[in-house]
Amino acid sequence: MNQPFAKVGVSGAVLGVETSCDETGVALYHTDRGLLAHTLYSQIRMHADYGGVVPELASRDHVRKLVPLVRETLSQAGLGLRDLGGVAYTAGPGLVGALLVGAAAARSLAWALDVPAIGVHHMEGHLLAPLLEADAPEPPFVALLVSGGHSMLIEVAAIGCYTLLGDTLDDAAGEAFDKTAKLMNLPYPGGPALAALAGQGRAGAFRFSRPMTDRPGLDFSFSGLKTQVLLAWKASDQSDQTRADVARAFEEAIVDTLVIKCRRSLVATGARTLVVAGGVGANRRLRSQLAEAGVQDGFRVSFPRLEFCTDNGAMIAFAGALRLAAGQHESPAIKVQPRWDLASLAALES
Repeated sequence: MNQPFAKVGVSGAVLGVETSCDETGVALYHTDRGLLAHTLYSQIRMHADYGGVVPELASRDHVRKLVPLVRETLSQAGLGLRDLGGVAYTAGPGLVGALLVGAAAARSLAWALDVPAIGVHHMEGHLLAPLLEADAPEPPFVALLVSGGHSMLIEVAAIGCYTLLGDTLDDAAGEAFDKTAKLMNLPYPGGPALAALAGQGRAGAFRFSRPMTDRPGLDFSFSGLKTQVLLAWKASDQSDQTRADVARAFEEAIVDTLVIKCRRSLVATGARTLVVAGGVGANRRLRSQLAEAGVQDGFRVSFPRLEFCTDNGAMIAFAGALRLAAGQHESPAIKVQPRWDLASLAALES
């Protein structure tokens, strides 16, 4: 799936389809005209009753929502199916059933229109999302990818040339947010709820460790921090103010850890640009602290707009358009990779 094929080129807009988890995203990107339109449907309300994503329900909802969203996106852009020059879809990582819905729809459409198609790595989509902005950074840079399933530092020598610098050893940052929120009985989705509550907390009321910052290296581990919070919460009076205080101390610990590791990665690589992407990249404290660190250390920090931090079709359309324009495409077989090493991707050759 990650091998380049004979160059075919792309004329027209590329349709991007994202169905890796609990958001159905569709977008149209044109290599000359930029992002033309994008739509998104979130399943948050459906999964809230279960306190987390139910894979079977997620897959079925993608089936219901995907085709209407494709029609809506084409309508927004004033285009028809025959205006498409290629199709891109998330092929992994993600929930296998959800991925297969997007892959089957995208592959079928590409076959019917006789246009090339390509499976996009979900994390490459996130990594490249900041490049959708007007003042886009250029490689080389370091990327911090932080979401519910990933906490990674990647050295980006060029688009498609990725070296893993650090990874999570257990819970990712977003996962730690969600699990900590759940143990304090915050509503689903827990991460954003905890971050909002942290704004009401008192500085210094609690303090938690900054995991793995007392030793060399760029890996992450947040499971121990989650346990610290659990013990502190159980030993407290569990009042509303205490809940806010614990939330603030937890968020500060996560953010400080991420900032420390980012600074280390820039020193280690000599890069002067940091790209931040993924759902946790929308966290206000993280954005503020990294911006301040950039001023102090003299590096540039680049974020995608808030709507492109979480899963979306625009990042898939963009990443797919770049690879299709470089001549990479694949056979008509419907294949997905629920687990997929980012470093295994083929280099982007134009």
